[in-house]
Amino acid sequence: MQALSQTKRGESYTIKWMFGIPEVLEFMKRYQIQEGSQVQVIQNHKDCVIIGARDKRLAIGKEIADRIKV
Repeated sequence: MQALSQTKRGESYTIKWMFGIPEVLEFMKRYQIQEGSQVQVIQNHKDCVIIGARDKRLAIGKEIADRIKV
Protein backbone atom coordinates (compact mmCIF):
# COMPACT_ATOMS: atom_id res chain seq x y z
CA MET A 1 0.00 0.00 0.00
CA GLN A 2 1.11 3.53 -0.70
CA ALA A 3 -0.24 7.00 -0.09
CA LEU A 4 -2.22 8.59 -2.91
CA SER A 5 0.25 11.48 -2.79
CA GLN A 6 3.03 9.10 -3.92
CA THR A 7 1.30 7.68 -6.98
CA LYS A 8 2.11 8.12 -10.65
CA ARG A 9 0.20 10.33 -13.05
CA GLY A 10 -2.03 8.45 -15.48
CA GLU A 11 -2.29 5.32 -13.34
CA SER A 12 -5.53 3.95 -11.86
CA TYR A 13 -5.75 2.79 -8.26
CA THR A 14 -8.25 1.27 -5.85
CA ILE A 15 -8.67 3.11 -2.55
CA LYS A 16 -7.90 0.68 0.29
CA TRP A 17 -8.60 3.01 3.22
CA MET A 18 -9.12 6.67 4.05
CA PHE A 19 -8.42 8.53 7.27
CA GLY A 20 -9.16 12.15 8.03
CA ILE A 21 -11.60 14.80 9.16
CA PRO A 22 -15.19 13.47 8.95
CA GLU A 23 -16.38 16.50 6.94
CA VAL A 24 -13.72 15.90 4.29
CA LEU A 25 -14.54 12.19 4.08
CA GLU A 26 -18.26 12.97 3.71
CA PHE A 27 -17.50 15.47 0.95
CA MET A 28 -15.48 12.86 -0.94
CA LYS A 29 -18.19 10.21 -0.47
CA ARG A 30 -20.68 12.58 -2.15
CA TYR A 31 -18.48 12.25 -5.23
CA GLN A 32 -18.34 8.46 -4.78
CA ILE A 33 -14.71 8.51 -3.66
CA GLN A 34 -14.44 6.04 -0.80
CA GLU A 35 -12.91 2.69 0.14
CA GLY A 36 -13.14 0.33 -2.83
CA SER A 37 -13.47 3.14 -5.40
CA GLN A 38 -11.33 3.24 -8.52
CA VAL A 39 -9.56 6.58 -9.07
CA GLN A 40 -7.20 7.76 -11.77
CA VAL A 41 -4.39 10.18 -10.96
CA ILE A 42 -4.70 13.03 -13.47
CA GLN A 43 -1.88 15.20 -12.06
CA ASN A 44 0.42 14.88 -9.07
CA HIS A 45 1.74 18.34 -8.20
CA LYS A 46 3.99 19.28 -5.29
CA ASP A 47 1.06 20.67 -3.27
CA CYS A 48 -2.01 18.82 -4.61
CA VAL A 49 -3.22 15.73 -6.43
CA ILE A 50 -5.91 15.86 -9.10
CA ILE A 51 -7.88 12.63 -9.32
CA GLY A 52 -10.70 11.43 -11.51
CA ALA A 53 -13.49 9.16 -10.37
CA ARG A 54 -16.22 8.28 -12.84
CA ASP A 55 -17.00 11.57 -14.62
CA LYS A 56 -15.77 13.86 -11.81
CA ARG A 57 -12.41 15.53 -11.24
CA LEU A 58 -11.26 16.56 -7.78
CA ALA A 59 -8.15 18.41 -6.58
CA ILE A 60 -7.07 17.47 -3.07
CA GLY A 61 -4.19 18.77 -0.97
CA LYS A 62 -1.14 16.63 -0.27
CA GLU A 63 -2.03 16.45 3.43
CA ILE A 64 -5.34 14.78 2.50
CA ALA A 65 -3.72 12.57 -0.16
CA ASP A 66 -1.20 11.37 2.43
CA ARG A 67 -4.11 9.90 4.42
CA ILE A 68 -5.58 7.96 1.51
CA LYS A 69 -3.95 4.58 0.89
CA VAL A 70 -4.16 2.74 -2.42
